[in-house]
Amino acid sequence: MEERRIIHIDMDYFFAQVEMRDNPKLKGKPVIVGGKASNRGVVSTASYEARKYGVHSAMPMSQAHKLCPNGYYVTSRFDAYREASKQIMDIFRSYTEIVEPMSLDEAYLDITHLVRPDLPASTIANFIRRDILEQTELTASAGVSYNKFLAKLASGMNKPNGITVIDYNNVHDILMNLDIGEFPGVGKASEKVMHNNNIFTGQDLYNKDEFELIRLFGKRGRGLYNKARGIDHNEVKATRIRKSVGTERTFATDVNDDDEILRKVWELSGKTAERLNKLQKSGKTVTVKIKTYQYETLSKQTSLRDPVNSETDIYNIAHTLYTELKDPDIPIRLIGVTVGNLEQSAYRNMTIYDFL
Repeated sequence: MEERRIIHIDMDYFFAQVEMRDNPKLKGKPVIVGGKASNRGVVSTASYEARKYGVHSAMPMSQAHKLCPNGYYVTSRFDAYREASKQIMDIFRSYTEIVEPMSLDEAYLDITHLVRPDLPASTIANFIRRDILEQTELTASAGVSYNKFLAKLASGMNKPNGITVIDYNNVHDILMNLDIGEFPGVGKASEKVMHNNNIFTGQDLYNKDEFELIRLFGKRGRGLYNKARGIDHNEVKATRIRKSVGTERTFATDVNDDDEILRKVWELSGKTAERLNKLQKSGKTVTVKIKTYQYETLSKQTSLRDPVNSETDIYNIAHTLYTELKDPDIPIRLIGVTVGNLEQSAYRNMTIYDFL
């Protein structure tokens, strides 16, 4: 099998950088982009100057204001971000058609076919970064390696506006010395389980045998075993397959009234059904997610024998999941409904009224 050459491009503090570009007065300032604090918004992106105060993405805006009271707070402008993202994705596709966007500001590129002895992958990555800077006035960081996992890891190692190459000469040392929380895909919950089992570094993970990791993490255990060895067989997919469709809403104030919350669940079920039908998809998994007033995120899902895509079916299942999930004594600030495990709908959505 041909040795792959993968680039992972990650724009630097993307939303904040767009704001700084469009308003030069913000350059060098602690810029925080997101929703308004009065509307219980969260931070979308923080500049590096703001991060020095402890501000980070997904943090409640109210908390960001406390940490960085003299910050420059900007309401998100998604039209501007989407426009910049399109420019960036067009640059990627001017080099290769094998581009897998992960978000507005992040993508994998398979450039195997472009690499020559006189044109290494790192040079191509720098050409792409140069084009992005010239055409958008924005900086990007790049990771270059022989698989997706390592390219993603590398892109975060020399930020902002940097490039890192992980190859067979340095991969083992990098992975062994890596803090376990820095492994892509290892979230807070997994990190806690790792620490409880004396796994603090890549070396600790490497020392665990595959069966023990499968016992601790189920199917993910084999993937973790491979990651500690720099192994990843996933290919860059030019088009991403949508795995789920969902909608969530944050309440203006904390809510503990079931009737009010379930009215929102009905609304979200309708919006999710509408999106499914536009995509001509149905799903066999329904998930309800809530975030408590203490910012704890909880979710519950159920798998179905027959796929659903109607407002009523989604709501009935979501109603049951909400009832099982919600603590009657704890107010919530957010509710979400998602339908996953998607498949193509054979027929348009019908109700009993279609047959009367």
